[in-house]
Amino acid sequence: MGAQLRVYKRRIKSVTATKKITKAMEMISASRIVKAQRKVAASTPYATELTRAVTSVATGSNTKHPLTTEAESPARAAVLLLTSDRGLAGGYSSNAIKTAARLTERLRGEGKEVDTYIVGRKGVAYYGFREMKISDSWTGFTDNPSYANAKDVAAPLIEAIEKETAEGGVDELHIVFTEFVSMLTQTPVDSRLLPLSLDEAKAEAEAEAGTKDELLPLFDFEPSAEDVLDALLPRYVESRIYNALLQAAASEHASRRKAMKSATDNAGDLIHTYTRLANAARQADITQEISEIVGGASALADATAGSDY
Repeated sequence: MGAQLRVYKRRIKSVTATKKITKAMEMISASRIVKAQRKVAASTPYATELTRAVTSVATGSNTKHPLTTEAESPARAAVLLLTSDRGLAGGYSSNAIKTAARLTERLRGEGKEVDTYIVGRKGVAYYGFREMKISDSWTGFTDNPSYANAKDVAAPLIEAIEKETAEGGVDELHIVFTEFVSMLTQTPVDSRLLPLSLDEAKAEAEAEAGTKDELLPLFDFEPSAEDVLDALLPRYVESRIYNALLQAAASEHASRRKAMKSATDNAGDLIHTYTRLANAARQADITQEISEIVGGASALADATAGSDY
């Protein structure tokens, strides 16, 4: 039984060390969520107003532009998938990957070719292991993205949307990311960035701005509405990607905090279980030793009594 007791003590020591690590990671993620939330709140008004501006320009003109005009027969779509660089975040990355897989299947069912762009090592590793084609990828900034990162991601996507399909361009741009709803809820969503649906964009902008049925401002275009839309296209894509990166970062920290809290609680339960088993093993050792002492004393007493005759 002594060997069994040593095994339990080693396991308790190991689980205790793991518990300290998961508790530290939980606290770090909890502190980073607040910063990520502030960045999301700061970026949302700009993205909302930019969407309103694009909607206003497109509504007030008859210009055909890739930003707002649907292709007659779309043949190719780009899908941008946002995952994490690190693990230990529960089902954060896997849920986003599953959402992207469903979107890709739906687009292919509509007869469209799909070009996949990925942010995050987890998504890159998933597609690489399965030898699935990736058009481009970016890693190293998922937990703390900057606007410069968003511009790097947006650049090849903007180039693809501006090209003709025959030259390797795309007709649609979709993004899959995890929306931060609350500390306990993070929802993977897919959203079409381009071409912009004017009715949906107006409703979304009004919802985010807290207004309803507000008249869009009227603009005079200099030199032309098409030039204005050309100038707004990269800003719109960059701002939307940046906001999605921030949402994903906040969701990643929240998912990691939740996963680490669960791991810490499980480690505490495991330590309690091993402590109870160790106590039982120690009690069994003590009982056995007492039994051996009593048995030895009884045998010695019997031997002594026998020698008196």
